[in-house]
This record gives sequence, C-alpha cells and structure tokens, in this order.
Amino acid sequence: MLKKDLTVLFQGDSITEWGRNYNEEGNMGTGYAMISSSILGALHPEVDFKFINKGIGGNRSIDLVERWQEDCIDLKPDVVSIMIGINDTWRKYGDNEETSVEKYERNVRYLISSIKEKLEAEVILCEPFVLPFTEEQRDLWKEDLDPKINAVRKLAREFNTGYIPFDSIFATACIKKAPIYWSKDGVHPTQAGHGLMAVHWLEAFYLKIINGQ
Repeated sequence: MLKKDLTVLFQGDSITEWGRNYNEEGNMGTGYAMISSSILGALHPEVDFKFINKGIGGNRSIDLVERWQEDCIDLKPDVVSIMIGINDTWRKYGDNEETSVEKYERNVRYLISSIKEKLEAEVILCEPFVLPFTEEQRDLWKEDLDPKINAVRKLAREFNTGYIPFDSIFATACIKKAPIYWSKDGVHPTQAGHGLMAVHWLEAFYLKIINGQ
C-alpha cells in the first residue's frame, strides 16, 4: 500500500541526469528516471507523488558524498534511488584518478547510512554497469568495476535495500541484441536501454516499497 504523499528521489551521474533541465523544478530529464516516474504517476493517480532528479553528469561516489546533505537529506524523500560507480571506474582510465574498492564502498555506505540515520526512507540501490564495446571496457574496466559491483551487492544485503542488478541485466540483454542496441558507447544507454532500466526499476520499486522485499 502506497502512502498518500510520496517523494521519490533519483540520484546518480549522467545516466540518471539524462537531459534534465536544472532550471526547471520537477524536471526529470528524458531517461529511465523520467520513464519510471511517468509510469508510476499514471498507474497511481491516487498518490500525490513528488519526483526529484538530482543526477549530475560525471559524478563519482565521492561527489555524492559531498552534496548528500543538500541534495538528499534536506529534501526529506520517502524513497531514494542511487546509481553511482561507473565514473569511479572511468576516471581511472580516462584521467588517472583511481577510486579504490574500499573507498568506493565507504562512500556508498555513507550515503545509505545517512539515509537510515536521518530519514525514514527506503533505498533502492542500482548496480553500475558497463557493456563490452571495446577491449579496454571488456578487460580493464570490468576488472575494476566488478569488485565495486560486489561491494554494492554486499551493502544491499547489509542494509536490506531494494536492488537492481543492472550489469547482469544488460549482459543478459546483449545475448538477445547486440550491445549497440542498448548503449551507444558501453556506458550511456540508448532509448531502449533506458526503457529496459525503467522496467526493472519499477519492478524493484514494487518489490521493496509495496511488498517490503
């Protein structure tokens, strides 16, 4: 059973941000956050939803930590969706800025524990992902990202959050259709990729928020 008033916050990097207008309050961009919120609003007109997208392109886990009070806690959401991590890996190879698995886990732990301590909110953790477009992505990026994915899974179990295994979801999807169908560069989803994300985000929302799983 959904509350009559429900504030849902989407947090993350460019995959979450995806074209949102920073100057327009309530603008959800054009990606999975917009698709998911639009469908929820259509299916549950009895609920007074407030959807917020605070994704910022290029953000790493440390960037979320630094803006977490203003861009999460102060907003007093009822549900917080977090997807962060691909830039923690990308920056290692693009800018020689490495984020260790230990630091990444510490950052994400801070995000979740702050919510648990300061808010009465549910958390949906989204697994970072990469599709194997290049040899570098397939070998080096996965070598760095996979331990971070395992850290997110560990935190989801520890804090009993909702969880979306996007890396596994996209890997399975790439069996049915080539990676270029789902992402234009291995990181940023296509329209179909965002649609796939929205389908699984909504599934996780219902499992956690309504069924408590």
